[in-house]
Amino acid sequence: MHSRVSHKTRSPQPIEDPRLAELDRLATLLDSRWGIKGTPFTFGIDGVASLLPVIGDGATGLISAYIIYRAAKMGAPQNVLVKMAGNAGLDFVIGSIPVAGTVFDVFFKANKRNIRLLRTHLERQHSRNT
Repeated sequence: MHSRVSHKTRSPQPIEDPRLAELDRLATLLDSRWGIKGTPFTFGIDGVASLLPVIGDGATGLISAYIIYRAAKMGAPQNVLVKMAGNAGLDFVIGSIPVAGTVFDVFFKANKRNIRLLRTHLERQHSRNT
């Protein structure tokens, strides 16, 4: 008889890390704090700040850079940090365009994307270590 060996791969388990929770709250404030009644759309301080091209996007860009800095301190590898920087950079560049940038900010949500990247990395790392 031939027996089969099952090679189950562990799917990443959700982690509870207060540092990640803090960054997630900050990303939510920036990208999706308020909803537009009757629609599925949300926006945050980033969308409001982009009404002041360059200045508003510069201020929220600094906060996005802080999130990336904290991700690095939490052990995110270079490939994750590069993706995060790309998201933040695209948000700054496109977000600085009057009107179109504000619309872009409502849909792109760079900071929430970056938190997903960080969370995925941390969950995979945690699964490998358990």
